[in-house]
Amino acid sequence: MPVYGGTEQTTAVIIGTGMSGLAVAAELSRRGVDSIIVDGLDILGARQPANTASLQRCDAADAASLQERNEILRHLRNYAASHKLDIRNTTRAVQLDLVGAGIADAPMRKWAVHTPTGVLLTDHIVLTRCAHSQLRRMLSELGITVGQNLVVAMRAIGIYLVGVGELITPTPKEVLRQAKTVGNAISAKVNPDSVPPILTGSLALLPAPA
Repeated sequence: MPVYGGTEQTTAVIIGTGMSGLAVAAELSRRGVDSIIVDGLDILGARQPANTASLQRCDAADAASLQERNEILRHLRNYAASHKLDIRNTTRAVQLDLVGAGIADAPMRKWAVHTPTGVLLTDHIVLTRCAHSQLRRMLSELGITVGQNLVVAMRAIGIYLVGVGELITPTPKEVLRQAKTVGNAISAKVNPDSVPPILTGSLALLPAPA
């Protein structure tokens, strides 16, 4: 991956090294799309840390779901290690900037993900932790008008959500489904002429632990 004066370029930056982030990274890897996974986002919307307390509380409330999540997370960590995914557990994003927002050619627009050690320049961002209200505030600060459908508005500018629920945390199986959907969407933009491969043993089809 090229580095220019503290700036790295990659196809996707995934924010969050938990199950949601690793699931997306694995799906992208299986499709030959490079990504960098960072630990989290310290500044979001009105310069406030993303609130994950409600998500953690919801996870802990369901023992069966937590067991399933831990089993899937173990599988994903093994996949990440064996495929040498670029996971930066101690790196956090501190600012997101849309570069080239005023130019006419939308494909030329990129996201600059600022971290304490440099800037990650990318076409796609995947967020795995944050409330919808925080996302709307962030887009408003960037001067982006959001209609009723937040997900559609964000995808239009290259931001995808996985594992982010409006009120509750999605189930592990729902997270895997979202990860596969986002992996397909990003891959289709990277390689628009390619035929989506049939992925045998897909992560989305992992059996639940007994």
